[in-house]
Amino acid sequence: MAKEYFYTCVNCSASYSNTRIHYLCPKCAKDNTDGTALKGVLKVLYPYDTIKAKLNEESDYLKKSDYLDLLPIENYSSWPPLLVGKTPVYSSNQALNASDKFSLHLKVESSNPTFSFKDRASALVSAFAKENGIQTIVAASTGNAGSSLAGICASQKQKAIILVPQKAPKAKLTQVLMYGAQLIPVQGNYDQAYDLSLALTEKKGWYNRNTAFNPLTIEGKKTVSFELYEQLIQLPDHLFVPVGDGVIIAGVYKGFEDLLALGLITKIPHIFAVQAEGSSNLIDNLNTENPVFKAASTLADSISVDIPRNYYMAKDFLNRYNGEGIKVTDSEILEASQLLAGQFGLFVEPAAASAYAGFLKFKHKIVKNEEVVVLLTGNGLKDIASVSSVLDFPDAVDLKHFNADLY
Repeated sequence: MAKEYFYTCVNCSASYSNTRIHYLCPKCAKDNTDGTALKGVLKVLYPYDTIKAKLNEESDYLKKSDYLDLLPIENYSSWPPLLVGKTPVYSSNQALNASDKFSLHLKVESSNPTFSFKDRASALVSAFAKENGIQTIVAASTGNAGSSLAGICASQKQKAIILVPQKAPKAKLTQVLMYGAQLIPVQGNYDQAYDLSLALTEKKGWYNRNTAFNPLTIEGKKTVSFELYEQLIQLPDHLFVPVGDGVIIAGVYKGFEDLLALGLITKIPHIFAVQAEGSSNLIDNLNTENPVFKAASTLADSISVDIPRNYYMAKDFLNRYNGEGIKVTDSEILEASQLLAGQFGLFVEPAAASAYAGFLKFKHKIVKNEEVVVLLTGNGLKDIASVSSVLDFPDAVDLKHFNADLY
């Protein structure tokens, strides 16, 4: 018996069966033009009443099956042979002041196989491709999604084709090449690489992993919410998420929304969309019907996006569940990066540090006994150049005149 789930359009609410591969709603996709956010992004929905009945019979049914009923794959035998997800939550108040009476938790995604949150989406897309006899997967990326897909495909003996802007960090491109993927640098920015990947998908028939364009990326990313539900004694009151395209935050919301539909939780946490001040197109347009997007400029390359492709879904989630936007400067991001490294031993890339910068900006409003989670999405070694400005490398010591008393 085929897996039960279906797709529904964020813009027009049209529904589509799971009998074929879907990207965007065909009714709304025709409205998309170059330089616009994607209309027609699809949300995957499940037979929640049927799953509820199973939970009534066995309360830990979903946990024992690793939430398979809430994923668009048949079984885990198609999953990559790597440990994707199951990332740690570090609970520590060591960086808080004595007056801070809340609890701080850091969800660290750099323990994923390619050291970023993007492995969650890549794993699901790869598993779906394997179940459907698809061998070649293409993606546009600023670096993390590309290195993620390359690594996951290497483990699955699939071919990955990665398009990146020519200025993508060398560390991420090194990962792509080491995993054996085909790398196509584009003379332009991420958005131009994204559009070229769509054109290649149409011409070559390759399966496309692009965030938002492929609805399964959101389904893969939502698994972080299932883990937070299990790992914490109580759900967070506040959750800080770094935002570029709007897919990670949509995935976080979707995971909690699934749990809400099943009655496993009674409310969705207060979620913050944290964006770099120079790349804040999504939160700048939360209350407008005709969004205007500006060219992005931030050192946090993973969230540097001219066009938030998942704008409509992310906007809907944030407005419907009373989410909030926070802007942080590049200097605040670098300061947060140093604090995470120096106080917790967690070296994260600037995009991940932005979430902590957002937390620091809001911290004075957090009240007693509240639970706070900061989602840290990528490893700092992926983008060393961005933090070089705050580092002071010492000169080599002269052994003939070395004075230990100076240290």
